[in-house]
Amino acid sequence: MKLLRVGTTGAERPALLDAEGVLRDLSGVVPDIDGALLADDAALGRIRTAAEAGELPELDADGLRVGPPVARIGKVVCIGLNYHDHAKETGAEPPAEPVIFFKAADTVVGPYDTVLVPRGSVKTDWEVELAVVIGRTARYLGSHEEALAHVAGYAVAHDVSEREFQIERGGTWDKGKNCETFNPLGPWLVTADEVPDPQGLGLKLWVNGELRQDGSTSDQIFPVAEVVRYVSQFMTLYPGDVINTGTPAGVALGMPEPKPFLRAGDVVELEIEGLGRQRQEFKPA
Repeated sequence: MKLLRVGTTGAERPALLDAEGVLRDLSGVVPDIDGALLADDAALGRIRTAAEAGELPELDADGLRVGPPVARIGKVVCIGLNYHDHAKETGAEPPAEPVIFFKAADTVVGPYDTVLVPRGSVKTDWEVELAVVIGRTARYLGSHEEALAHVAGYAVAHDVSEREFQIERGGTWDKGKNCETFNPLGPWLVTADEVPDPQGLGLKLWVNGELRQDGSTSDQIFPVAEVVRYVSQFMTLYPGDVINTGTPAGVALGMPEPKPFLRAGDVVELEIEGLGRQRQEFKPA
């Protein structure tokens, strides 16, 4: 299933995109798409049954905002330097273990929402990423099979980053990762049954119409199953938590000088095979 949330910020309603590409209203079946729903097999079953029976009313998608596909996210866990080609372009050695950092849940916005270039920024960068959404509470998972069984689905994430804040201002990466609007998510949460192999997905990103990133999750150093298993050794993952699994080569940071960092007025578009497409205009904070 392709689950999404539509409407004005803070007042989104749950919806489903059916096999014909028609937007359907889920608000008569479930209150929202969040961790509680993703952990409730019966509720997910009601959605499937209603969709298959043709019982879901159509929504007029014209002019309707698409919000983040998951509400009330507890935490956003991010994996750094998780593609061989990205590590190479930045001059970093491939890590021996996954690099973990966090984005605050309030950085998450809709896939077509405006992204704000922080005040004083000179190195705002782009990163298309596969996001994993957790569907069952995960602690100390013991195998890749167990890890994938705890995944509710997948989505497109844009891990926007300010490289000067991240690398040159001291401390950890957090300052360059947690600026307002720095994690567009969606448009859809595609349930795990529709993504049989998360290591076979193409990722692309364009800046002002120019293709900048063109990679595949097959190039990940630590595949999705290992990322979920590994993270569960250090923290409890709850339904609705999100893991951004890293970006392929092609970021501004890895390009020759003068590096084409983002400025107000730039437009970024990104997509992952089968998971939909995002578009953001960048404006000054």
